[in-house]
Amino acid sequence: MNIVTIIKHFVASFYFTTYYYAAIGIVAVIQLIAFFIEWLQFPAQILFVALLVYPVMDALMLYLPKFGIKARRDTPDRLSNGDDNPISIHIENNYGFNTTIHIIDEIPHQFQQRNINFDTTLSAGEQKVISYKLRPTERGEYSFGAVNIFIESPLRAVQRKVSFSNNAMVPVYPSYIQMRKYELLAATNRLVDVGIKKIRRAGHAKEFDQIREYIPGDEYRTINWNATARKGQLMVNQYQDEKSQHVYSLIDMGRTMKMPFERLTLLDYAINASLVISNIAMHKDDKAGLITFTENIESLLKADKGKGQLRKILDTLYNQETRFRESNYEMLYTTVRRQIHQRSLLLLFTNFETHSSMKRQLKYFSMLAKSHLLCVIFFENTELNSLLTTPPRTLADIYIKTIGEKFAYEKKLITSELERHGIQCIFTPPQNLTVNTINKYLELKAKGMI
Repeated sequence: MNIVTIIKHFVASFYFTTYYYAAIGIVAVIQLIAFFIEWLQFPAQILFVALLVYPVMDALMLYLPKFGIKARRDTPDRLSNGDDNPISIHIENNYGFNTTIHIIDEIPHQFQQRNINFDTTLSAGEQKVISYKLRPTERGEYSFGAVNIFIESPLRAVQRKVSFSNNAMVPVYPSYIQMRKYELLAATNRLVDVGIKKIRRAGHAKEFDQIREYIPGDEYRTINWNATARKGQLMVNQYQDEKSQHVYSLIDMGRTMKMPFERLTLLDYAINASLVISNIAMHKDDKAGLITFTENIESLLKADKGKGQLRKILDTLYNQETRFRESNYEMLYTTVRRQIHQRSLLLLFTNFETHSSMKRQLKYFSMLAKSHLLCVIFFENTELNSLLTTPPRTLADIYIKTIGEKFAYEKKLITSELERHGIQCIFTPPQNLTVNTINKYLELKAKGMI
């Protein structure tokens, strides 16, 4: 490294502090007063020399140790879309004195934040971890930049800037944090804590498990009288949930799914819910599959419950994007008819704002419902609800509220029309999509409909 490079590096990393600028102002005032008062001239000259020497001493303290401060940023291998993801910055003070530092972290541009900065002090030899959280609202690749540290010694005359090139590209995947949360709650029988209903099974499951001895509390109607006669003691039939049922998430990626809610699109809500319900289904020994579509079939993943199936679903969902075109439900029906031969639960994530838009697709829904159990999932416009509950104050407010009530009525018509044709449906606010989808899945299984 030549002398020119060293000088450029020094100039780029050297800053005077506000304290030093304040000292310059004080010395300048004293120099001005000394011009009129002779006995102040000598002290003013001493202060001027001290003003020149002071930052040099401070700079030597900061720049002589090559690695006075060490820092690194720790990020997850991937971020979870729509969730708070933990980020941490590890700092180590190798100076022989206490330091005051200001940290500026260069986070990905997608967050549109410029306030990720922290102030802290470190004793000599101290290590510290500073943590914060980021909530991405789009899937894709996010690039982190450098971690910039501005260091001050106890003299506080100058600042030394040190940049640590922690450049990293971190992909943002569908909400695997939410998936793990529901998986853990299911494993510990605490799903009711997040609004999952306890549903009583109507009758027996269709799949016989074994014959065993009667235990007090068993239902009398499960007694197997033939086995009881042979054994000479009460024997009962034991049933279990029917396994290996097929559960498909059908995700509409047309323009209606581009609508945002709390910075996430409806498509992202559907993707996150699909990942969770697929995981729940496989934990109940069902097979999970996936179809995404617009005017064409974008992806098709056959139902399975193998070890790698959840990873395939996650990777497939990662790459899905909305299209600004009308979705082709005829193509969806044709694909389902050709590719899915076993009766399956089809969870169709879509959105309709008007009754007429749903009526155009109703014939395809009816045809799908003949061979499969179809559940149409569409979204409640929560912004519309807040508008309807606000009293109108002007004539314009009355017109707007009237139009809003018409749209709300259209949604009710959609629900009643689907139910009249024997099609299951879920009409839900986006934030309750996952819970309501799980409840519907458990309800349909409890009723033995799939």
